[in-house]
Amino acid sequence: MSDSTHKPGTQPKVVAQPSGGDDHKGARRGAIFIGLVLVAYVIYLVVTGQVAQFWDAMSNVQMGWLAVACLSMLLYLIFGIAAYAIAVWLDPESPVGIRDLISVEASGIFFGNLTPMMMGSTPAQIYRLTKAGQNVGEAGAIQFTRFIVYQFGLVAWGAILLIARMPFFAAQYGDITLISVFSFGGHVCILLGIFAVALMPRMVIRVAHWIIRVLARAGVSREKTESWHEFVDSEVMAFSDKFKLAAGHFSSMALTVVITMLQLAFFYLVPYFLMLSFGHHDVDFFSVMAASAFVQLLSSAVPLPGGTGGAEGGFALFLGHFYGSAATAGYLLWRLITFIAPTILAAPLLGLKSSHNASIHERWDRAISKLGRGKKRKRTPSRTVTAHKTEVAAVERTEASSSPAQHHAPSSSASPRPRHRGTQVRRSEGGITVSPSALAKKRPTTKKN
Repeated sequence: MSDSTHKPGTQPKVVAQPSGGDDHKGARRGAIFIGLVLVAYVIYLVVTGQVAQFWDAMSNVQMGWLAVACLSMLLYLIFGIAAYAIAVWLDPESPVGIRDLISVEASGIFFGNLTPMMMGSTPAQIYRLTKAGQNVGEAGAIQFTRFIVYQFGLVAWGAILLIARMPFFAAQYGDITLISVFSFGGHVCILLGIFAVALMPRMVIRVAHWIIRVLARAGVSREKTESWHEFVDSEVMAFSDKFKLAAGHFSSMALTVVITMLQLAFFYLVPYFLMLSFGHHDVDFFSVMAASAFVQLLSSAVPLPGGTGGAEGGFALFLGHFYGSAATAGYLLWRLITFIAPTILAAPLLGLKSSHNASIHERWDRAISKLGRGKKRKRTPSRTVTAHKTEVAAVERTEASSSPAQHHAPSSSASPRPRHRGTQVRRSEGGITVSPSALAKKRPTTKKN
């Protein structure tokens, strides 16, 4: 995902300003808003008389399946960290470690869940990468590539599940299902817009300038239009360059797509395991995954922290009938596992840092060499002997060509030199050094005429 061919030997830690990455004020407002929503939901349960129904459903929960649901969400988070690890592993000089990546994923969850449409996720993760020592440009390339792949995963899963289960939901809900189709179309447009910026930046800049000029004629202030012009001119080309650089590593990009698809699959399976915990074993897991994907598409399109409104409405529309009388308890557990608990648990991980500067690539190579130590020992002597023979032959050829008089010396005057055993070749900082005993060989002589 990042190019390491022109890197210096060492990368110093960079000092990055938050620049919106740690938007504690916005996160605090989002947390207050979500807390008020939960209070309002509890009041709604009390007013509508559903508290007894809720506690009855909770008393019959099978803890084993509930633990599996939590494990599924944990795997979702682990695969998210793995997607970042691939990008960092490609850079042998990257100072970002595993604990740093945990902090990056945690910051995306925390600030993303507490800001409208997860707008705080990307700047927070770029900021955390730079705090870990990553170059600012490379941190942006890693994050934007991750964002593109995640959007592609959402669209790919949405297409698969819509094609597979659209007839079922159309028969079940009728025209209401079109909401998911419109939401899916919105994500497709976002993805196409990203590809347009990445692959056709000059055309995008021209279109953006035309729109800005139209807004200026409509009465928008000159200061705003000039700042928009500057932003478009600098950021569009930078984003395009970063995307093309990341796309050059096709194999790593493909592996990241596979990991992201698995990550989303575990997220979509959380409602299915919750249904099993309530004793609903007759549900089709693929239909539940489709319903969960529709809910995710709806909630991500709502401009409120945590997708509030879209999550509740989507769950009631597409997942409620699977739960039956346990729908209220199922919703609260689903929201607790997929949203509230990850947000709370991510907070103490925001400042997590790796205790070393060794790159993930270097540590991986070190672990592989330890595992394959026996094989490497068998191959080392052959390489040493080969280097020894090559070096000795080169020295002999050099001396033979530089001292032609030695070829005419009488054979009787050539006194044989003692041969030493234990000839060694040492590797030092300056290269390969041959011990003097390696040169103690009888040189060829010519006969007298």
